[in-house]
Amino acid sequence: MISFVIALCLLIAGYFTYGRFVSKIFGADPNRKTPVHTMADGVDYVPLPTWKIFLIQFLNIAGLGPIFGAIMGVMYGPAAFLWIVFGTIFAGAVHDYLAGMLSLRERGASLPEIVGHQLGGKIKNVMRVFALLLMILVGAVFVYNPADLLAMLTPDSFDKLFWIIVIFIYYMAATLLPVDKLIGKLYPLFGVALLFMAVGIMVMLFVNHDSVPEMWQQFYNHKPDPEANPIFPMMFVSIACGAISGFHATQSPMMARCLKNERHARPVFYGAMVAEGIVALIWAAAAITFTGGYTGLQEFLGNGSPALLVDTLSRSWLGTFGGILAILGVIAAPITSGDTALRSARLIAADFMGIKQKQIVKRLMVSIPIFALCFVIMLLPYDALWRYFAWCNQVLSVFTLWTITVYLARCFKPYMITLVPALFMTVVTVTYIFFAPEGFGSLTQSLWGFSIGYELSLGIGLATAAVMLVMFVRFIRTRDMSPIPDQANR
Repeated sequence: MISFVIALCLLIAGYFTYGRFVSKIFGADPNRKTPVHTMADGVDYVPLPTWKIFLIQFLNIAGLGPIFGAIMGVMYGPAAFLWIVFGTIFAGAVHDYLAGMLSLRERGASLPEIVGHQLGGKIKNVMRVFALLLMILVGAVFVYNPADLLAMLTPDSFDKLFWIIVIFIYYMAATLLPVDKLIGKLYPLFGVALLFMAVGIMVMLFVNHDSVPEMWQQFYNHKPDPEANPIFPMMFVSIACGAISGFHATQSPMMARCLKNERHARPVFYGAMVAEGIVALIWAAAAITFTGGYTGLQEFLGNGSPALLVDTLSRSWLGTFGGILAILGVIAAPITSGDTALRSARLIAADFMGIKQKQIVKRLMVSIPIFALCFVIMLLPYDALWRYFAWCNQVLSVFTLWTITVYLARCFKPYMITLVPALFMTVVTVTYIFFAPEGFGSLTQSLWGFSIGYELSLGIGLATAAVMLVMFVRFIRTRDMSPIPDQANR
């Protein structure tokens, strides 16, 4: 329990110390007009209270990631707790905050446009396609689990297909309606429920403090097959939303269009990521404590799903009310990530096509192809969708971190705060793609009868990061004082 308290204090202290340091480096300006003041359209650029934007941002980026990811990722041992804490403070929260600030400075631009402004037109076009497809994939993936649960909780006539259709109709409404009409009213309620559930679980951790594991105990990989699931890189992809996730950078521009002052960006972007890290920390510790240790957790997951563990744990520790919150969280969290993913897809498509979104006809023009493609993707096997979503998500974080690093270098600001995470996540992601079964490993196995080994995969990851570093150093040596988007008052 001592290490849990230390980890919790570090996360909170990280917000007030390192978060303020990063904000100072970027140069947040409370006197600068934000996009909502200069581009208000009553649809996407709508001023909202800071507390409401925080809760919306938190729910946008949370989904089931900090719960399911932490429960499954903690099987890698105490290293999971360290990654949640230090990954959140030095990587994830920095990633989210600076992505949001860049969007603020570029009139609420979506992620591909931001990447293109810093890395060039060719990369921008690649990112447009990649980010758009990833958002549609997220929308498709986050339909299945809530539809399954709702089908179990309702009469047989309301089967899974029925709930898939209902959720998809809701997706369409959330994508098309002004941000303050549906998202602005429902999300704060769901966000409070998710936080309240986490706080209740944390209180019970203190009640059962004798069973909470210490980080320095059993410090090794507890996966049944550690050679097939090495901590590096597998854990760093499994625990994505609880430490760093590329998906978050696609959500920040939506809230950047609603912020009334740049000084509110740190609590909204950096703060929401720290809150998510705290939620992940709580659920990782709770999963181990409730099941009696790593062996017990492995047996539970072998006979059930993380959703079943969340439901059982919540009912046991928090009673009937806790069960209601658990169901609400497991249903609402993925839905509220899926709908904002499709809304983000609309904004990405509208940005690169240059179509204003004030009129409903133009929103429909952009959204209908997105809805159609999402529905087609939903027909694919869920397991396949989820496997590829995991590493695609972290590829996006790598692009975002390198974009921010180039931006800071062009501004002659200390870029090490993102260069180190960019290099680290490059090695993680490339190694994972070549080693993991859902990456190139299974492809080479099926085509040529062999899989890429761990050492070779790690070598490719390190070599890729080295090449990226050399390219960045060359850029540093040849950079000039040409105006960048926010300096040119674009």
